[in-house]
Amino acid sequence: MPDHIDRKIISLLRENGRAQWKQIGDAIRMSGPAVASRVQRLEDEGVVTGYTVKVDETRLGNHLCAFITVVMKDYGHTRFQEFLRQRPEVKEAHRISGEPCFILKVVLADQLRLTQLLDEILEYGHYKINISMNQCV
Repeated sequence: MPDHIDRKIISLLRENGRAQWKQIGDAIRMSGPAVASRVQRLEDEGVVTGYTVKVDETRLGNHLCAFITVVMKDYGHTRFQEFLRQRPEVKEAHRISGEPCFILKVVLADQLRLTQLLDEILEYGHYKINISMNQCV
């Protein structure tokens, strides 16, 4: 179970996954090798499972962010999840309890691409959509 030092290391890695062990060590008053050892243990235990890159989607031409709730028309959840995994515009997909069945976060270039995605989703179920006006946090 991670202790308070591990949690601080995780917090610093969330801020900057490319931080050097020495930088993290300076922030928590540990040596770089001690930090490296803790991070290796967190990886071995499956607490830290990877490192990501934050991307400014607008600089890639993606100017539309939407949240789509999907109510499945049958029990084809596995098939729908496979469909979602193959769609790069689907940034997050959560299977949730109750109704609806899924909440999706999608980022696309324009409304034409959104319409195409929604048409494909209709094969699996019905949807409601909310367009993001801006990101607050």
